[in-house]
Amino acid sequence: MIHRAPLGSFERFVGVLIEHFAGAFPLWLSPEQVRVCTVSEKSEAYGRRVEQELRQAGFRVGGDFRPEKLGAKIRDSQLEKIPYTVVVGPKDEEAGSVSIRDRIDGAQVTVPLAEAIDRLREEAATRQVRQVATPAAPAVSPQGDSSQGNEY
Repeated sequence: MIHRAPLGSFERFVGVLIEHFAGAFPLWLSPEQVRVCTVSEKSEAYGRRVEQELRQAGFRVGGDFRPEKLGAKIRDSQLEKIPYTVVVGPKDEEAGSVSIRDRIDGAQVTVPLAEAIDRLREEAATRQVRQVATPAAPAVSPQGDSSQGNEY
């Protein structure tokens, strides 16, 4: 009989890791690190080029080129807990830049594509963990204390 403990301990470790991050993994650990979203169908060619350059830089990238509103694309990216959303439009194509939207801060910064790749590489290389899921607040009883007493 083959002892399966190493596989079971690995599964438990992955389960603890998922629970620890609540599925919102840091950039270096996330299955999809960056999602490229286009403002409109006019920007699809540039969006695909940006996606390809990010992939060549070693990132796990997905593209959202659906004919949906930009807000819906960003919302989907947030709900899927993608660390960074790169938004591209006609103005970005002219300037050779991208707008990076951070999942944690929600801040959007427009930078040249090469600089964006450098920033992402640095964060991935240093294995930064910027946010961990916070534990749920303890239940407060009607008396106002936060005792953990259970009523059965």
